[in-house]
Amino acid sequence: RGMEPGPVPRGWGSVSCVLSGASRGFGRSLARLLAPRLGPGSLLLLLARSEAPLAELARELRAAGSGARVELVAADLGSPQGLQRAAAALRDLLPAAPAERLLVFNNAGSLGDISKSFLDLTDPDEVNSYFAFNVTSALCLTSTALEAFGKRPGSSRTVVNVSSLCALKPFKNWTLYCSGKASREMMFQVLALEEPDVRVLNYAPGPLDTDMQLLARTKTGDAEMRRFFQNLQESGQLIDCAVSAQKLVKLLEEDTFRSGAHVDFYDV
Repeated sequence: RGMEPGPVPRGWGSVSCVLSGASRGFGRSLARLLAPRLGPGSLLLLLARSEAPLAELARELRAAGSGARVELVAADLGSPQGLQRAAAALRDLLPAAPAERLLVFNNAGSLGDISKSFLDLTDPDEVNSYFAFNVTSALCLTSTALEAFGKRPGSSRTVVNVSSLCALKPFKNWTLYCSGKASREMMFQVLALEEPDVRVLNYAPGPLDTDMQLLARTKTGDAEMRRFFQNLQESGQLIDCAVSAQKLVKLLEEDTFRSGAHVDFYDV
């Protein structure tokens, strides 16, 4: 017998896939795992603020030749113009995309100013701009994608919200981040309730080794919290983005989660 071939990712058929926050960190790792699983005729739409790394990722995925059409929209989802541009791309691309499956990944997010305590957050513009990017855009992108794709006989629709332990547990100095994540989590639970034929997953990827963690351990106002994040790094407990993204893909392939559920990296 010859050498066993390596495991080929199981194909997902023709998929329309939308991924926000795709240019770096967890989103970039996820895009690299998703692309080879998308069958011919699939669409992978990548959204992010930074055009150069997004274009570079799109080139890399196209060169790998998965058979999926890779499109990108560089837009700041926190601004009305950026969100409109992303929504226009969804309305343009999704209705015509031949797909047995719609997958929407809400991964874009930011920490907010974690040097500030609750009592420092007195500027409504700062708070509103945080929620515009972290909550409003996730709601509007998802509803637009579901509407543009529509209900198609025999096709499935899945929405993933990249959540956090912070959706469930308060952390000092993280007022904006914790409340944004909690708000998104509840939003997607309502979607799961209203649309029983849409599969909804709130996935908390664990403490990832990203720029966000670097900010957490250097910029958090509370010294005890800073120390906590420094310890995570020093004791090697930060998780590689690709490892966490792999678990998310596994969850989606097994497809046994309860719709609307919060599933943590450590539960899988």
